[in-house]
Amino acid sequence: MAHILVIEDEADMRRGLVDNLHFEGHTTAEAADGKEGLALILSAPSDLILLDVMMPGINGFDVCRAVRAQGIVTPIIMLTAKGEEIDRVLGLELGADDYMTKPFSLRELLARVKAVLRRTQRNAAPAASSVSIGNLLVNFHAYSATAAGRDVALTHKEYEVLRYLYEHRGQTVSRDQLLQDVWGYDESISSRSIDNFILKLRQKIEDDPAHPRCILTVHGIGYKLIS
Repeated sequence: MAHILVIEDEADMRRGLVDNLHFEGHTTAEAADGKEGLALILSAPSDLILLDVMMPGINGFDVCRAVRAQGIVTPIIMLTAKGEEIDRVLGLELGADDYMTKPFSLRELLARVKAVLRRTQRNAAPAASSVSIGNLLVNFHAYSATAAGRDVALTHKEYEVLRYLYEHRGQTVSRDQLLQDVWGYDESISSRSIDNFILKLRQKIEDDPAHPRCILTVHGIGYKLIS
C-alpha cells in the first residue's frame, strides 16, 4: 500500500478522500491549503499526491510547478472543478500525471490512484545504464538527464513518455497508445494535448525543434522515436 498526501481546502471533500484511502489500506497525510501542502511535500516523502487546483493563496498549478522545479518526481493527480481543455493541458505541461474534474465518483478516483501507483512501480525497475535520446543522456532509473554535461530538468511525465517511446523506438506509436499506456486513460485529455506535450518535449531534446530529427510525427497516427 502507499502513503498518499491529500491537499484539498474543502474539509468535507478532504475527509472523504482520506477515509476512502484508509479503507483501501493506504496511509495518508493531509493539508488544507497550497502553502501547507507544499511544505509537506518538501519535508516528508509520499508515494502519490492528490492536489486540488482551486485553493486560496497558492493554487494547485503553482504547487505542481514548484514541486517539479525542485526535481521531485512524486506522481500527482490534480483535482478541480474546472473542466476546460486549457486547464487539462496546463496541468499536464506542469508535470501532473492525471487530472480529474469534480464532481467525480470515488470509485473512479480510487481506480486512477491504483493505475498511477502501478505505473510508477512498473517504471521504477532499474535501467541497465543511461541512454542517448537526441541531445540528452537519460537515466530512467535515477530520473536524471544531461546535455553536454549539464543537467536538464524533465517532469515525471516527460520521463515516462520518453521511456515509452524509447522502448518502442523505430515503431510508430499512436496518440491513443500514449493516452492509454502512459496516462492510463483515453478520455480525459485530447489528442491535441498530446501534440502540445510532444512539442514542449522536443524543445528539450532536439537541435531544431521546428524540424525534429529524433521524435518524428507520423501524420494522422502519432509519433516515432529515432534514436
